[in-house]
Amino acid sequence: NLFPIVQGGLDTSIGGLREVCLAGFRLVDSRINGYAIGGLAGGETKEDFWRVVNQCCMALPDDKPRYLMGVGYPLDLVVCSALGVDMYDCVYPTRTARFGVALVPSGTLRLKNHSCGKETTKVIQEGCPCQACANGYSRARLYGLLKSGNSLAAQLITHHNVTYMMLLMKSIREAIMEHRYEAFCREFVKNQFPDETQQVPQWVKHALGAAGISI
Repeated sequence: NLFPIVQGGLDTSIGGLREVCLAGFRLVDSRINGYAIGGLAGGETKEDFWRVVNQCCMALPDDKPRYLMGVGYPLDLVVCSALGVDMYDCVYPTRTARFGVALVPSGTLRLKNHSCGKETTKVIQEGCPCQACANGYSRARLYGLLKSGNSLAAQLITHHNVTYMMLLMKSIREAIMEHRYEAFCREFVKNQFPDETQQVPQWVKHALGAAGISI
């Protein structure tokens, strides 16, 4: 299936470019199987980002998939799913793995940090079924592989990150189907920003507020 791409830059004004594009698609909706939202993840502010996503999701039909192009940070997935997005794609999980960064519930784990070289018994994430964690590759082992330039490290961290993202989307889907997504969002944000030194960004509060979820 081919999805037409909603474009229009960051113009969310009444009668603006996004509205013009959305209006054109509504005229041929019967021939469209799903919609892509494009023109984002290119350096815009997060406030502009979520407002465009929200405008598009509010205007697009509920009975057809909405695909947000090029977006893949875990926090973005949770927030944009609350706004109404169904599908995503992004190189972030694999690209960041090649730099020795693993995705974990609290955010990211930089396995090149010296502290990881001392963690000889801890895997990236306890209970994770990926090849790295399930086979007992410790953070110290991965640290050593990264420092020696062994490509196995990037492969293992890539598998972990893709596994993390797949499980995250599974959790999102289940929470929505079980009508507990509001609680899921609060718990996810709490894990990402656990104390006063890591305040929840205003754009997250604004975006989730637009979806009826207070943080």
